[in-house]
Amino acid sequence: MKRVKQTFAIGIDLGTGSCKTILLNPGGEILGHASASYPSDGAESRWKEQYPGSLLRGVISSVNQAICSSGLNPEDCMGLSVGGALHSLTVLDDQNQPLVGVLTWADSRAAFQADAVRETGKAHDFYLRTGCPIHPMYPFIKILWLRENHPDLFNQAAWFISAKEYITYCMTHKRIVDYNIAAASGLLNTHRFCWDEEILKFAGITADQLFTLSDPRQVVGGVLPEIAVQMGLLPGTMVYLGSSDAVNSSLGSGTISPNQVTCMVGTSGALRCFSDHPVLDEQERTWCYTVDQQHWIVGGAINNGGLAANWLRDALSAGLPQGKSGPGFDDLMNWANDIPAGADGVLCLPFFTVERSPYWNSKVKGVFYGLQLAHDQRHLSRALLEGIAYRLRSVMDVLDEIHPGITEVRASGGFVQSRVWLQITADVLNRTLYIPSDKETSGVAAAFWVLLAHGFFQSIEELVTLVPIIEKILPDQTHQSIYARQYGVYKKLYESLKSIFELSKIE
Repeated sequence: MKRVKQTFAIGIDLGTGSCKTILLNPGGEILGHASASYPSDGAESRWKEQYPGSLLRGVISSVNQAICSSGLNPEDCMGLSVGGALHSLTVLDDQNQPLVGVLTWADSRAAFQADAVRETGKAHDFYLRTGCPIHPMYPFIKILWLRENHPDLFNQAAWFISAKEYITYCMTHKRIVDYNIAAASGLLNTHRFCWDEEILKFAGITADQLFTLSDPRQVVGGVLPEIAVQMGLLPGTMVYLGSSDAVNSSLGSGTISPNQVTCMVGTSGALRCFSDHPVLDEQERTWCYTVDQQHWIVGGAINNGGLAANWLRDALSAGLPQGKSGPGFDDLMNWANDIPAGADGVLCLPFFTVERSPYWNSKVKGVFYGLQLAHDQRHLSRALLEGIAYRLRSVMDVLDEIHPGITEVRASGGFVQSRVWLQITADVLNRTLYIPSDKETSGVAAAFWVLLAHGFFQSIEELVTLVPIIEKILPDQTHQSIYARQYGVYKKLYESLKSIFELSKIE
């Protein structure tokens, strides 16, 4: 294949389910892309715990495919940046070998430890300092779980890091972490931009066991020869620190000013705004993580986004004869579209894993309410998508309270592939959804950090010029009375079940 002469940056989105690579020129044009799934390698769960080596192989494969299929010359690569999922944790020994798998945000085994921290009376103070409510997803709480349940591994630990840090270390042998990944660990003081000594002491670790904090524009180092060859890059290709997939999702959607919010639904879901100062909630319903020393991202996340849709698809496929395929994503969307707004009275509380904003309840369980003989898989599909939208609405209500003035909602994540899902979300939020031109917002924005580092843009605010809006999804006003009523029932149903959830055993 003849090599094309064109300068480009590489953005890597290290997602929960797969790794995606985007090749971007300085004008924001996508020149190539590829994705790779992670082999299980005996990992306990696709979502809850992953094998570090599988993540690295996924990154290498994704970059290699993108480079090879694009026809671009690796000599013209300005560098790459990795955007990693928040709240992951793995542990390395003094030989830099993983002692455990990568515990993802969906791992809820630390629920007991989260409750124990609340009982000390320190939870609110910790939140005000870190912007992180006490919850089992946070690496701070996962470290407590590891210390109490696997003291032998805890005592061998030389480093406590995220999946992104593991990948950048493997590529460069440099130990640097960006502010946002660090902030979402629950260990960073969001006001002072440093590891919080009291919280580290509470967790039983030291700052020497954590990577060095730095700005997302920072150069990490050059890609090591053995990794570069496998990726199809030149040895020494520069790696720029970048940020998390959460920040990248917002940047890639053009959601940069404080009056905008990103509505993201991928495996999980979130609503996120940028701010020039920390925005904290006295009721601890939302989180606030620093991006750099001038920007914070504030919002709320839900565990059960596309993960819930995958659960329903798998549940409807269970028990089928070998060789017969079950429903796919499009089937769920078509079924949901067959049923009117309100799902004929069926409601779903999509709590298939522990839940985050605004409830931060680690004891919730999934619920379908209102089922009758006339209902079928179409109603389940519609109710589940509406239930995810009600979860997002509950977060939006809080953001409107603590961060008033939101006038624009931009969509990001896998759900933008479905007009049905977008319309349901717009209807439930009663907000217009603005759809950016590029669907892979996290991967695109990972490459933005390379462009920023090279001086093509002077600030993240200027990046909005690279993100045109191609479509608007207006809320259907004929559905507003239906969704207002059903959303009210949803909230009452959750409140009524809280005491029942308390009786549920957490595994």
